[in-house]
Amino acid sequence: MLFNSIEFLLFFPAVVLLYYAIPGKLRVFWILLTSYLFYMNWNPAYALLLLFSTAVTFLFGLLIGKRRTKEKAAAEAGRPIHQLSKVWVGVSFAVNLAILFFYKYFDFTVDNLNVIRGWMGLAPVTPGFDVLLPVGISFYIFQALSYVVDVYRGDVRMETNFIKYAAFVSFFPQLVAGPIERSTNLLTQFDTPHKLEYDNVRDGLLRMVWGFFLKIVIADRAAILVNQVFNYCNYYEGPTVLIAAVLFAFQVYGDFAGYSNIAIGAAQVMGFKLMKNFERPYLAVSVSDFWRRWHISLSTWFRDYLYIPLGGNRKGTVRKYINQMIVMLVSGLWHGAAWNYVIWGGINGLYQVAGGITKPFRRRIQQKTGARTKTLSWRIGQVLTTFVLIDLSWIFFRANSLGDAMHLLSSLFRGWNTNIFFDGSLLKLGLDQTEWLVLLGALLILLAVSLMQEKGVSVLEAVKRQQLWFRWLIYLAAIFAAILIMSAIEPFSLADIGIEVFSAINTVGLSTGITPDLTLTSQIILMLLMLMGRVGALSFTLAFTQNKPILTKYPVEKILIG
Repeated sequence: MLFNSIEFLLFFPAVVLLYYAIPGKLRVFWILLTSYLFYMNWNPAYALLLLFSTAVTFLFGLLIGKRRTKEKAAAEAGRPIHQLSKVWVGVSFAVNLAILFFYKYFDFTVDNLNVIRGWMGLAPVTPGFDVLLPVGISFYIFQALSYVVDVYRGDVRMETNFIKYAAFVSFFPQLVAGPIERSTNLLTQFDTPHKLEYDNVRDGLLRMVWGFFLKIVIADRAAILVNQVFNYCNYYEGPTVLIAAVLFAFQVYGDFAGYSNIAIGAAQVMGFKLMKNFERPYLAVSVSDFWRRWHISLSTWFRDYLYIPLGGNRKGTVRKYINQMIVMLVSGLWHGAAWNYVIWGGINGLYQVAGGITKPFRRRIQQKTGARTKTLSWRIGQVLTTFVLIDLSWIFFRANSLGDAMHLLSSLFRGWNTNIFFDGSLLKLGLDQTEWLVLLGALLILLAVSLMQEKGVSVLEAVKRQQLWFRWLIYLAAIFAAILIMSAIEPFSLADIGIEVFSAINTVGLSTGITPDLTLTSQIILMLLMLMGRVGALSFTLAFTQNKPILTKYPVEKILIG
């Protein structure tokens, strides 16, 4: 079941209403049941795989927890210690990674072995199984394995309630696309009785709306042009490839960050708090800074469970760089079973190694030249440089093959004819004029919100502090957002949609006659605009952003009788 589907829009309210209606002790079971129904919507058979991974890590969590208690007691008594708990950790990892290898990497391995055997003049080995990759398998296996390690480290107690643990692994908001949660955060929240709170519902729904905006308006629009260029890369070069590469950067962000925001918002509506997964990555000032902001749950997972166990930066500079390369190569392979993903990870690893090696040299140049590193222009230069480096690596991530990636890189520097910006060529790549306006407007909104957040300004809090003059800005923003969304989902012209939107917010009753043919989403948007126009922009906005304090009180009088 996709988040941006009618099924989910029906599924989620029903789950939430029943979640708060049933007794607290049954809520964990309800989450488990609905999570498996959510997952089985893709392929019911793969629910058995999810259940198996859950059962294995739960069992080994019990074994590790009990064994660690005995090992600590033996250490305190001065008796010999047999580190059997490490063995259980290793077995748990072996079983789960074997599952992941079979479904995700077996065919990739066989294909590469056949290539090598062909170079050696040998017959190919047995072909792969060509099995369908289970949705979200990389996410829930990593989440389950982190629990095993956390129990071993003593960061969390072993869980004895299988229902609660299974709900933790399969929690439907973040099951298929993250964030990859830790037992120290999410598992413990199942012990807390969640009450229906206005703030949680409001903030969660607003976050979900932002996620849908990123996914539907930005990512899905950008994907149309990106797919055209990357799937038929032999026909394009120069500025067309550049535009596609830039738009893919925002497509992949809109997909990932959009799904993460929907997941975090959906969980918040139910009273759960998931970890932040993206923090304005395209405003990063270095590649290392980018990876501190991008897919945070995965980056920190590799840091805590791979980079640090490898030695981190504790074993010298050379070893640190080797560890960084290993982590990024594994990260690339985690994203997909193809060499272009591995190379993408390797490129980002080299970026970080090169940044670390050249850092003292760059500092000396800055000191000698007297560069003003605290200025806005310097910051913009750092952001743009980082974006260019990251975007070049994205070409390998998106390309259908390694050969396509190399072709796109070479064609990027050929055929630079700027006439395509004026002769209508861009309108032949899948997006018409209206869709281009929608996409560019959405990107400007994303930039504005990101800059405000980077400065520590909360959009909601900013609205609360404004005076009445601010209502006109809210009106304009509402009109633009409504036209933006409706143009993305409706087949009607921009002029017709504009008339409907302006008519609704001004409550004048005019129409071009398209209202009955609009989707339910657009009709709801028009109804909200009519309500906003009637009650006032600021009042309407504040109703969704805060619980207004009572500013009046009754006078206190001492009445004398007799």
